[in-house]
Parts: sequence; C-alpha cells; structure tokens
Amino acid sequence: MAEQDDVNPSAASLLDAARASKGPPPVDKWDPPYCGEIDIVIRRDGTWIHEGTPIGRPGLVRLFSSILKKEGERHFLVTPVEKVGIKVEDAPFVAVDFDVGDGVITFRTNVGDTVPAGPDHPIRVELAADGEPSPYVEVRRGLQALIDRKSFYRLVELGEERDGVFGVASGGAFFPIIAADALR
Repeated sequence: MAEQDDVNPSAASLLDAARASKGPPPVDKWDPPYCGEIDIVIRRDGTWIHEGTPIGRPGLVRLFSSILKKEGERHFLVTPVEKVGIKVEDAPFVAVDFDVGDGVITFRTNVGDTVPAGPDHPIRVELAADGEPSPYVEVRRGLQALIDRKSFYRLVELGEERDGVFGVASGGAFFPIIAADALR
C-alpha cells in the first residue's frame, strides 16, 4: 500500500480498481469524448515520460498501460468518461523476454503482459533503410511491443528456413524474420 501514500483519493481508488480487475479494462468498448493532449511520451526503450520526467513508479506505468488505446496511428489513454492523446516514439511496449513451450513462444513485456505469439498475436519484423531489423509482437488491440535486442537474438536462434524464408513458428503460425538468402 505504500504506493498509494502520495496519490490523491481518486487515483488511489483507480489503482485499487485496476489491481482488482481480471485482465485489461475493455478500452475498445469505450468511446469517451476527446479531452486534448497530455504531456506523456513513451520512448522506444519503454520509458514513460511525463512533463519531461520519467515515471518512476512501475505500478503507475502498468495502470496507464492498461488504459492505452490505439486509433489509427494515434495513441490515447482512455477511461469511460475521457480520452487524452499521448505520444509514442515507436511501440508502446517492449518485449523483454520470452519462454518456449508446447510449440508456443510466450513473450513478457516491460509492463507485465504475457503474450503467446500466434495468429492473434503475430510477430513481424521491419527493416530500416540501413538493414537494421525492428521486430515486434502484437500485445492487444493493435498495440505492439518492440522485441528487445537480446530476445530477438534468442528468437533468431529458434528460427528455421521454410520455402526460402527464415522465420519462427509459434502457436501454429510461421512468422518470417528475414529472407533466407540474406543469411548467406
């Protein structure tokens, strides 16, 4: 409860409600009015910044991440009664590790989500102009997690070639990582 000592009563109630809920709130069903922008930026490394300062309380970051919604290319924090725009440099989450079992690669994100890669949570890799890969896994409702470098290297170790494409299999699906001829 020490986390609530320095928050106002309504924020404390919101934190309690978030902890008591099973799974993320149904933000996809909420369509509140747009209330403007808030000075929150999610950096590429997963750091949440408010008014130029990192948010240092993991519980608060997890709470905010649970009410994150993507509409088109924009990201918002939403409640049943309001929606505020935020900035996201790349993906709102970072996949920091994964486990493999029973043919499924299950990622863990920096905000505590677990994501079994498969048709509902595809893995994709974009290549920058310099050839540098940016790998992602879909977490929920169009929200992506950038797969961190160490996890991507481990993922490549699991890869196999199929029909001239190098990739990984998970949850009954095959996800291309790079063209097999790029490995030669």
